[in-house]
Order: sequence, then structure tokens, then C-alpha cells
Amino acid sequence: MERGEAYGFSAAMSGAFLLSCLLFAAVNRRQRGPYMDEVFHVPQAQAYCHGRFLQWDPMITTLPGLYLVSVGVVKPAAWLFGWTGRVVCSVGMLRFINLLFGAGNFYLLYLLLFKIHQKNKAVSGFQRILSTLSIAMFPTLYFFTFLYYTDSGSVFFTLFAYLMCLYGNHKTSALLGFCGFMFRQTNIVWTVFCAGNVVAEKLQEAWKTELHKKKDEKTSSRRGSFSDLIRILQFLIEYLLSPKNLVTLTALTWPYIVLVTAFFGFVFINGAIVVGDRSSHEACLHFPQLFYFLSFTVFFSFPHLLTPTKIRRFLLSLRKHPVQYGLITVISLFLIWKFTYVHKYLLADNRHYTFYVWRKVFQRHELVKYILVPIYIFAGWSFADTLKSKSIFWILMYFVCLLAVTVPQKLLEFRYFILPFLIYRLNMPFPALYRQLLELAFYMVVNAVTFYLFLNKTFQWPNSDEIQRFMW
Repeated sequence: MERGEAYGFSAAMSGAFLLSCLLFAAVNRRQRGPYMDEVFHVPQAQAYCHGRFLQWDPMITTLPGLYLVSVGVVKPAAWLFGWTGRVVCSVGMLRFINLLFGAGNFYLLYLLLFKIHQKNKAVSGFQRILSTLSIAMFPTLYFFTFLYYTDSGSVFFTLFAYLMCLYGNHKTSALLGFCGFMFRQTNIVWTVFCAGNVVAEKLQEAWKTELHKKKDEKTSSRRGSFSDLIRILQFLIEYLLSPKNLVTLTALTWPYIVLVTAFFGFVFINGAIVVGDRSSHEACLHFPQLFYFLSFTVFFSFPHLLTPTKIRRFLLSLRKHPVQYGLITVISLFLIWKFTYVHKYLLADNRHYTFYVWRKVFQRHELVKYILVPIYIFAGWSFADTLKSKSIFWILMYFVCLLAVTVPQKLLEFRYFILPFLIYRLNMPFPALYRQLLELAFYMVVNAVTFYLFLNKTFQWPNSDEIQRFMW
């Protein structure tokens, strides 16, 4: 990092943290007590603060990573600064842990952008800092920085594990992946993603060698996409069936294999992925979750995905490959017809934005969910087109992880889309400067509206004196 870029980054990070501290103070003035899922998380953390490590709220579905880290930070700080009484492990103190995670995420995002795009010499330090600031302000993640939820810590350890993986420190990456797993069990998918990065790199090297040996064959760019895919799948099967290749890949990824094995052991002993309340978190094949994620991504990436050039290229692709798109349409309609699930929380909890999205859009008419298929197809094409600079093996690996982390979720909740979106956004090519500025401005507006609604537009349920607030 050059001196000018270092000063710019320090200024951006300090300014963002100062703004977050001011917003943090406002949130804690208006909402002093636990809200929503904090009702479960805060008392559990406070029990740990008092040394009651065997106490467990059966409504909590995640492992105790958040509470252990909180105690590990708050207790030494209380001893160092002489804090006593109720201030230790108070709601505000526990929420501040996530503010620290938010600062850590800011730094990790910058390091990841630097590492992933280090070969692109056209990217300036200002662009890296601007993209870091924009991604750190990503509304869904940024909002939960101010509440005592697992999201900020989950993102921190997952991004840290990804960074260590990119630098080839796989033992550390797996250890950090374990920490991420302790915050949210589904983060094991991103441990597989880290291992998949290693495998994809080796596959790409072998694929280049294979193409070099067959110079007489037409290159991928000169052949039809379907024949390319068949040839790549054949190569993939042959490569993975080779004992020598399997030994090589195992030697490279064994820390991740150990962690994934431990995960399956946990699932076998526990009887499920979630702990605590399993009745409300049942796994299912909810394929439309992928469509919701793609729509979510297009919404929050519209400066990059909803461009006239992309729309023209999509229409051209549609005209060139009508049969393929027709088949995709039929499959999409079938998946929506047979695999759409509506969680009871989605219909009952009017504090979440998803409640209003579902009621105002999907519940208007039975056919709405089918009419949206063309939008899903464009979103999927645009999403994949943005990642075309990555190797085909990286793309396949990422999409497998994306399916694994979204499809089993019965509940439509935007928090579940944070990590797959961040991985996508980090790996997309650097956009033009004006698009970055538009993205940042859009995120700031969305955040301003979100916090205004949360802080000022309160309401009450019938037969309840509790103040309710709108949130992601």
C-alpha cells in the first residue's frame, strides 16, 4: 500500500467508524432493551458473563461463538477499565462487540479487494478504497452491525478465512472457518468454498495443459457453449477419478477436510444442523430461494447489472439461444410450482421487510410468482455474465456453494444472502468509477431510510405495550 493510499484508507475507515459510532449511540438511545432476536442472544451472553456456561436457551439455533467472543472481549475490558455492575455485559456493551466486528470487516474487505484484483494494474488506490467503503455500507450487513446478532461476527471470520485461503495459509483458514461455524453452522459451506478455491486453481492449471496438448482442437471461444460444458465436465470427471490427482488435492486441502468431517460428526451427534428450536428451522429443497437471491443481487447491484449494454447483450443471447432459454424457463416454472415454501414467520411477522415484499408482490395473485420468471432469468444471466472473468471451475464451485447455502432455507430472510452476495461482489471486476459512486450513494440512501424507519416509525401490536420497529 502506497503512502497516499494508506492515508486515504485510514481516513475512510476512521470516518466510517465515527459515523457508525454516532449511529450506534442513536440506536441505543431509542432502543435500550433487547429487540427481536436479541431477546434470546443478550440473556444468553449475560449468562456466560456470570460464568453460567451450562445454561442454554432452547430457542437459540446457533452455536455459542458470539457469546464466547463477547465474554472474551468484555471481561478483560471490564478488568482493565474497572467497570463493575450492570454496565458489564449490558445490551449496549454487547452490541458494541458487533461495531468492532464491523471495523474488522472494513479492513478485511479492503485486503480481499487488494488480493483478488492485484493483477489488475488499472485499478487505482482510490477505487479500492471507494469499493471497500461501498461494500462495508452494504445495507443488510450494515444494519445488523448495530444489534446483537450473529451476522457481523459470522462475516468477519468467514472473510478472514477466505483471505487466509487466498494467501495459501490453509491451516489458519480452516481454524477461522471453525470460528465462523461457531457463529452460524451454514458457514461450513464457505469452508468448502475455500477448499474449492484451491481445487479450482489446480483444475484450471490442468485444463490449460490439456488445451495446450490439443492445439489442433478449437478453443473454447470458438465452440458452442453446450459442447464446451460437456468437454469440461468430461475433463473434470477424468481428473477427479485419478488417484494421483486426488492425493494431491487431499494434501492441499486436508485442513478443510478435517473441519468438514467434524461438521458431519456434529450433525450426526446433534441429529440436525441447528441446535435449539428445530421446528422453525427445518431444511427443505426450496429452489426459488436461488431466484430470490438473484433478484436481491440485481437490486443491490443495479449500477453494475442493470445497464443498457447488459440488457442488449442479454436480448442478443436470448435471440441466439431460444431453445436453451426455453428449457431454462420450463425448469424454472416447474421448480416454482413444486418447491415454493412459505414459512409461518414470513406471513406472521410484520416487522421484517420480507413480510411486505411477500404481501405486496407475491400475494397479489397466484400467477405473480410465475410471471417473475423472465426477471429471474435475466438476473441469473447478468449475475453469471459479471463473473465470466473467473475460471469456469471457480464459477462452478461458487454456484454449488450458493445452492448449498440458499436452497435448504425454508424462511425467506435477507440476512441469509449477505455472505454469498459479499463473495460475489468481491470477485466481480472493478466497475467504472461513476458506477462505484452510484452504488455508494444508493447504499447510503437505503441505509438512511432503513434507520429512519427503525428509529422513528414505530408501531404497536394489538394487546401489547411493546414498541415494534421495522427492520431487515
